[in-house]
Amino acid sequence: MIQSRDPFRFASVIGPERTDALLSLAEEARLLLAGKCVFNINSTAAGGGVAEMLHVLLGYLRHMGIDARWLVIEADAPFFAVTKRLHNHLYGDPGDGGPLGPAEHDVYERTMAANGHDVAASARAGDVVVLHDPQTAGLAQRLKSLGCYVVWRSHVGLDEQNEHSAVGWEFLRQYLEPFVDHYVFTDARFSPSWVPEDRCSIIWPSIDPFSPKNQELSDVTVEAILTHVGIVSGRVGDTTYERIDGSPGRVESYCDVIRTGPPPTPEIPLVVQISRWDRMKDMVGVMSAFASYVDSGREAQLVLAGPVVTAVADDPEGGAVLQECWRRWRELPHAVRRRVQLVCVPMHDLDENAVIVNALQRHAAVVSQKSLAEGFGLTIAEAMFKGVPVVASAVGGIVDQVIDSTTGFLIDDPSDLSAFGTAVCRLLDDPDLAHRFGEAGRGEALATHLGDTHLERWLGVIREVLDAGH
Repeated sequence: MIQSRDPFRFASVIGPERTDALLSLAEEARLLLAGKCVFNINSTAAGGGVAEMLHVLLGYLRHMGIDARWLVIEADAPFFAVTKRLHNHLYGDPGDGGPLGPAEHDVYERTMAANGHDVAASARAGDVVVLHDPQTAGLAQRLKSLGCYVVWRSHVGLDEQNEHSAVGWEFLRQYLEPFVDHYVFTDARFSPSWVPEDRCSIIWPSIDPFSPKNQELSDVTVEAILTHVGIVSGRVGDTTYERIDGSPGRVESYCDVIRTGPPPTPEIPLVVQISRWDRMKDMVGVMSAFASYVDSGREAQLVLAGPVVTAVADDPEGGAVLQECWRRWRELPHAVRRRVQLVCVPMHDLDENAVIVNALQRHAAVVSQKSLAEGFGLTIAEAMFKGVPVVASAVGGIVDQVIDSTTGFLIDDPSDLSAFGTAVCRLLDDPDLAHRFGEAGRGEALATHLGDTHLERWLGVIREVLDAGH
């Protein structure tokens, strides 16, 4: 269910002028869309940045009088194995090394055909349908035959295409090129050469400052939440927060934590990386860098956190990646291992999950995103908004987010563990530098990473698509 969200709330963060500009554009879009729906279709209702953003953005659109709806495809394990392999290829990696040939096309097309019947029962001629990522690309032909305007939104990509990404794009091309009216990427470099420039837009994802993931939390509440879930050993207290619908919530669940010994006290600095258990996020690399270049002589500890793996339906590799992290953790010397914890955050209550992540980010001394490839790092935007310095790989959309040596440190080579460790140590050892980076990052997040700019760009795409169709 999409919870309506009042865009006037933005005024308290971005000021009246930006808020008025958003509402003016929404009025224009409402007139253009009279009698039409805007559908978004993706592969999961929970887990990962796409689902998280849709919950937020569609809520604002609905409150502004735009008929925005959300459909989630149904698929089985073989389909998600194929699309995970495809996902890895678009990031320039062979993934599990399996093929993307006729058999994989057959698995993909059978799932798309089955979902096409459900989509056809909802969408009508003239509706605008936004398909998200490779899992939904095969629906474009069916939607086009219904008379819909079709937009394909890719949240993944590679800044320098290679042989693996070429295979991935060739797999998708036949499902997209003849049927899609407009393409949206996070970075212009992600777009394959066959996508027309005049039918392509660049839109950065965004965060919602009022959601449980980003709402203000007092230091006392942060400590109480992290103590309750088992990440730190601080003072037990009130874990109340504001749910997305405005009602009070309370953190009652616990995290699954792999750790040797008791949790750290709240005074111990934490280096934190939060993401899916995905090989492209290189959690094992973060652990190795911390063990080799950060741990010695410092009290700091490392927290690698991700969702409970059974809760993310479209990511079949999650469990295997968590197992790899666990095996690497077991191999660490005992003195190092006790400074590293692996955390699985519960997913059965999305608001509760979000506020636990919020508390962990706010408590962090440094937030890491040492991805091998990345479309856009939402966790980076979240950390910057909270005034926490970041250390991240200079890959994909991250290079557009982090201003090197101003809002954080960028590591040119994601495999350079020494450079990563050195950057983390500089922030841990120089609180004034960390504070300056954090303050600069918050200013940058307010200017570029909030939902009003995201919505404005999307409303612009909708206007362009409808104008081109007339």
